[in-house]
Amino acid sequence: MRSLILGVVAALMTASAAFAGPVTLKANPVDSDGRVTLGDLFDGAGAAADVVVGSRAGPSIVFEAGQLQSLARQAGLDWANPAGLRRVVVRNAAVAPSAGLIAPGPGTAVDTVAAAAPRPQPARAAYGERIISRNDMVEVAYEVGGVRLTITGRAEGNAAPGQRIAVRNLQSGRTIDAVATGPGQAVAGASGQGARAAHQFAAR
Repeated sequence: MRSLILGVVAALMTASAAFAGPVTLKANPVDSDGRVTLGDLFDGAGAAADVVVGSRAGPSIVFEAGQLQSLARQAGLDWANPAGLRRVVVRNAAVAPSAGLIAPGPGTAVDTVAAAAPRPQPARAAYGERIISRNDMVEVAYEVGGVRLTITGRAEGNAAPGQRIAVRNLQSGRTIDAVATGPGQAVAGASGQGARAAHQFAAR
């Protein structure tokens, strides 16, 4: 009987994958009410468009690409991730910029590059423009020995370019001392000290 049950489960899983509908990730995923659905993320979601896959507490929420593929597959959708993205950022529709906010990985599992670079700000406005707000999801980069590592955490406060910001790692619970460099972006370690010094010099 157990073998029969396992066989039925396996058949159902295989059938689900076989009938999964292909979908395309939107260039600039946004939501308007804090409930992120498959329809907010994908074109062609069809009947699964209203399936909720996340809750955005701040201005943005970050999904791991593998996690997103699994959630889509469970709803009968097939996202092939042809661009090889590592993470997908969904922002509040009321404040999201027009450029895409998807982070692709060019070659290594720890390296991520923003799809759209932030617009340069005038030097004297460097400390006046808030780019990270409390509870934002922030990607922190740390470079050591030529290796670039990144983690994603939640901002503990507000920061303008070049200002220090505490970011809490949601997995370990530890707080990272970093320096804000762009919307949802920060650096730590020696790179953070260099970024802070550069912005202080530019603001003079």
